[in-house]
Amino acid sequence: MYLLGYDIGSSSIKAALVDARNGATLAVTQSPESEMDMLAVQPGWAEQQPESWWENACQATKALLKQTGVAPAAIQAIGIAYQMHGLVAVDEKQEALRPSIIWCDSRAISIGEEAQDAIGPARCFRQMLNTPGNFTASKLKWVKDNEPGVYERIHKIMLPGDYIAMRLTGEIYTTPSGLSEGIMWDFEHNRPAQLTLDHFGFDASLLPEVLPTFSRQGKLTAAAAEATGLVAGIEVAYRAGDQPNNALSLNVLEAGEVAATGGTSGVVYGVVDKPMYDPESRVNAFAHVNHSAASPHIGILLCINGAGIQYRWAKQQMGHGGISYGEMERLAASVPPGADGLRILPFGNGAERMLGNKAPGAQVNNLQFNRHHQAHFFRAALEGIAFSFVYGMNILREMGLNVQVIRVGNDNLFQSAVFSGTISNLMGSRIEVMETTGAVGAAKAAGVACGLYASAREAMQGNKVVETFQPSSSNSAYEQAYGQWAGDLEKLLHSEPCSDGAAL
Repeated sequence: MYLLGYDIGSSSIKAALVDARNGATLAVTQSPESEMDMLAVQPGWAEQQPESWWENACQATKALLKQTGVAPAAIQAIGIAYQMHGLVAVDEKQEALRPSIIWCDSRAISIGEEAQDAIGPARCFRQMLNTPGNFTASKLKWVKDNEPGVYERIHKIMLPGDYIAMRLTGEIYTTPSGLSEGIMWDFEHNRPAQLTLDHFGFDASLLPEVLPTFSRQGKLTAAAAEATGLVAGIEVAYRAGDQPNNALSLNVLEAGEVAATGGTSGVVYGVVDKPMYDPESRVNAFAHVNHSAASPHIGILLCINGAGIQYRWAKQQMGHGGISYGEMERLAASVPPGADGLRILPFGNGAERMLGNKAPGAQVNNLQFNRHHQAHFFRAALEGIAFSFVYGMNILREMGLNVQVIRVGNDNLFQSAVFSGTISNLMGSRIEVMETTGAVGAAKAAGVACGLYASAREAMQGNKVVETFQPSSSNSAYEQAYGQWAGDLEKLLHSEPCSDGAAL
């Protein structure tokens, strides 16, 4: 008996197969092997074709079946994790009307700000724990204002994971967790947020029917079975945004537990057991996968857009013939903390929520041609991302979250000792690197809804800690480097922006 999990990312689609009897991961596949295209028609825009997610999900599934040799009929359920905050709009034929406006697109910032002022920040925070910001509802308003012909044809809107579930089952649903990430869930009344719909002039019929995160959410159709290589009738039994799902995968389910990831974007996600929000909206509160009105579980999410995408840029542009990440790590480790004064601000991937929705752009500071070389740049690139995490984690500390122990997956920036060591030393935190992925977590979560596990906690037990980073006794070099970096950031935030929003 097996469980299938998907992780619908903006870079690639991952698929994992888990043996439900012992929780063992048989294999994880990825499609494409490189990275999916991201459309940027104008500065600050980011779109992807939903069809490309589906095509790559099909390819990853076929590769998974071929690699494992598991009979499709032995797969009992499917779970889906997905990139958060995206907007997918389909017509009555369930066909996408336009490319998806994805998580790092910043075109709707002013729309969210105007909505906050009109609704009132106090009411937004009381009922939705967030202001509309640059999230899904504001993106839909942009479509309504700028593409009225498209808007008039919309049958349903959904999150990226809802779209993949629709392609698998032919049925359109969403979850409270999903609506909360779009700022369309009312925590005070435990229902879709009518105040958001009313303000933007959306008809409630545009929203899918709401089902629990862990629930039976439709069965694989014959057409989907043919496209994926599976068999019809397999149940989709779980869906959640990638960051709540990542926390679930790391067994971060209860108040006081903290997860982090360093992929294309960087995220720190802490769980609290009561409604909580940041009045300055530098971090966001969403319904966690196990949230209910009777037993609140809120995920406080810090997001840094300029994370792994910055390090990938460094690899591509300064890699000299296809350097590996392992070689980049070796070079970065050969340089002392602080990179001999070279400092990089990584904010070149759109607006940063923790910086007040400003998009200051990336910046390289104190570059000295007779002193700095490739290794310094790689170290400064990693440290710049790590310093961004520290800057944001200090906001979480202000809110009362405990970040003494941070659990992370073994498939992103936290594999780097330079990166993890920098955060551990500056925060005084123990970082536990665990052998799991979002796709594996989604697969196990599907087993919870099908009754194969008594609880999500039971399903995630047995995760192996493969490495631990502890703070050292002396971290003065890290503190000095961070202080200089933070000074650069403050100067940038209070200076006049360049005409293109970037500084290099």
